Amino acid sequence: MSDVLDELIGLLQLESIGMNRFRGHCQDLGFRSLFGGQVLGQALSAAMQTLPERITSGADDRGGEWWPNSLHAYFLRPGSVNDSIEFEVTPTRDGRSFANRQVVVSQRGKPILSMICSFHLPENGFEHQTPMPDVAGPEGIPSQVELARQWRDGFPERVRHIYTADKPIEMRVIDPVNIFSPDVREPFKHVWIRSDDALQSDSDDTVRHHTTMLAYATDYNLITTSLYPHGVSVWQKDIQLASLDHSIWFHRPFRMDDWLLYSIDSPNAGGGRGFARGQIFNQDGVLVASVAQEGLIRHRSE
Repeated sequence: MSDVLDELIGLLQLESIGMNRFRGHCQDLGFRSLFGGQVLGQALSAAMQTLPERITSGADDRGGEWWPNSLHAYFLRPGSVNDSIEFEVTPTRDGRSFANRQVVVSQRGKPILSMICSFHLPENGFEHQTPMPDVAGPEGIPSQVELARQWRDGFPERVRHIYTADKPIEMRVIDPVNIFSPDVREPFKHVWIRSDDALQSDSDDTVRHHTTMLAYATDYNLITTSLYPHGVSVWQKDIQLASLDHSIWFHRPFRMDDWLLYSIDSPNAGGGRGFARGQIFNQDGVLVASVAQEGLIRHRSE
């Protein structure tokens, strides 16, 4: 396993500091504040560490492991990369089929994120899904790290090494926008994503590793799609962008070390907010998750 992937797994693991309470560390990714995807992944990890082993009830025992089926989070305050963060989980329900958790994430004694999440034991049911878009890749498409290295002189010197370093999640954007010279285009984006190395399939934490890593990755590329029709980029000094809320629905099992297509569109922007949604497919065309987010996209006057 690569060093950067091992570091991300450790970041999402958390330290127990009491009953249903955890502490996490922060990573500086070169943004103005703490990356929201990190907090999403860690909050989901905290909730999953409080789940029962499995609830059995005779013939109604469905077996298998708890999988998250949805999460809904609000970003309340910007987080700092210089301090640890704490997670307090409230078990709200443990049923035969579903379990629910509420997670409050705090830093310096103030909440920065509030999340509710639901977990479901495997069962059979009706099946249908939207078809996967017919797009190119992932072979032959440069990664975002490769693009960052091509554009390295555009990054401020203090964060240049961060943006051009190896990443634990490889992302390959089809027809990427030049972030330092953006053009006007329709609000659609397709990104291939996967971990940069294989994940152990025999680990007791397999479900948690894959799902928390996907939660982490979904905050990339999402709200920036709402900037496409306006020909602007988050790298312009007069553009302010921040995640306001974030929802994920986990439809089917998946592996983060296999290629996944993140298909994103932004159907609306207005009032200083942009709305974006995404569908995530595996390479067989199976829809494994859906995502939605609203974010602040503010043009600031100098």
